[in-house]
Amino acid sequence: MAAIEITGGVQLDGEVWISGAKNAVLPILVASLLGDEPSFISNVPHLQDVTTTMELMGRMGASLAVDDHMRIEIDPRGMHQFEAPYDLVKTMRASILVLGPLVARYGRAVVSLPGGCAIGSRPVDLHLRGLQALGAEVSVVNGNIEASAKRLKGANIIFDTVTVTGTENIMMAATLAEGTSVIENAAQEPEVVDLANFLNAMGAKISGAGTNTLVIEGVKSMHGAEYSVLPDRIETGTYLVAGAITRGHVRVTRTRPRDLDSVIEKLRETGAEIEVGDDWIDLNMHGRRPKSVDITTAPYPGFATDMQAQFTALNTIAEGTAIITETIFENRFMHVQELQRLGANITVKGNTAIVKGVSELNGAPIMATDLRASAGLVLAGLVANGTTLVDRVYHIDRGYEIIEEKLGQLGARIRRVSSPN
Repeated sequence: MAAIEITGGVQLDGEVWISGAKNAVLPILVASLLGDEPSFISNVPHLQDVTTTMELMGRMGASLAVDDHMRIEIDPRGMHQFEAPYDLVKTMRASILVLGPLVARYGRAVVSLPGGCAIGSRPVDLHLRGLQALGAEVSVVNGNIEASAKRLKGANIIFDTVTVTGTENIMMAATLAEGTSVIENAAQEPEVVDLANFLNAMGAKISGAGTNTLVIEGVKSMHGAEYSVLPDRIETGTYLVAGAITRGHVRVTRTRPRDLDSVIEKLRETGAEIEVGDDWIDLNMHGRRPKSVDITTAPYPGFATDMQAQFTALNTIAEGTAIITETIFENRFMHVQELQRLGANITVKGNTAIVKGVSELNGAPIMATDLRASAGLVLAGLVANGTTLVDRVYHIDRGYEIIEEKLGQLGARIRRVSSPN
């Protein structure tokens, strides 16, 4: 098992490129199963979750080939197994996304109830009710979701709460349903739009992506497509915060600034000078200590919950006091205890964390508890005095491509080492 060792105190300075979006590529890979010929997906990040998804699809009979540029060819014509087993699903919640495509294209699916990060309850009942509304027979037996349908039929579906994976699952299922489906209170995230664009490239008829109402006109079949995944807005935000927390100057390239309006606004509140181009963002702190900023997470276009841990870390050394309110997940402050080991002054009350900025943090051994928490801990290590050892970084490898190399390009003293545990 690996850990990341950081010697803090360096003002980051330089340029870093952004990988394809983890939260877009996983549903896009799975959506290729809906076609009756191969698809080609490019700008794929080299991540553990991508590897897990490819292994799952391969077990089902899909043929996958990867070139030197992480362009993946998926040929679904050999599909013969329609089960997502627990040994894969337990490590990655996004495995639930195979449910909709399997039922829509092949008429049946058995998917183990999902695992993933331990950040709180993320029930799949909205997925199941959506499939039932489309006419599928759905049951949960011995920890497995079993679903079947001869052909799904279009329906009006209203989600009680906004769900990204629920929107994606039902949107994929509805593409091959008979008739028209309408999804209300749909997620509006850029990654949902990217999936809709890929499905349309395969021959689907989806309108309204990026709004809270999706209209899907079912088609009889879909073909393959060539598609490039959008840049990762969470990775982009993480490297921008890395520049801010170290009082540095960081430019991110190969990104999409319009997806980060809320993050850019909050970074400007810290005192950062930010310039934005078509595919780049430049942040410069001019050596100044950041100012505290209040954060309230919300579904897109609000402030992303996946950026909360990074801004919590930033606020630990900022000037003033910040209030962080987490509205999406009820157990997403597990990084707080680890930040306190570095000297952070944080008090948690329910879904709110009160962060009083301190003048300095001090390195210590700490442990990652989930994907985004691990990114926040690495950011704290960048600014802490001495050495910080972040253990259990398999979490970070699920969502960040070569993070130690990219931070090293910006001047960070960071390396991957063997875990002491």
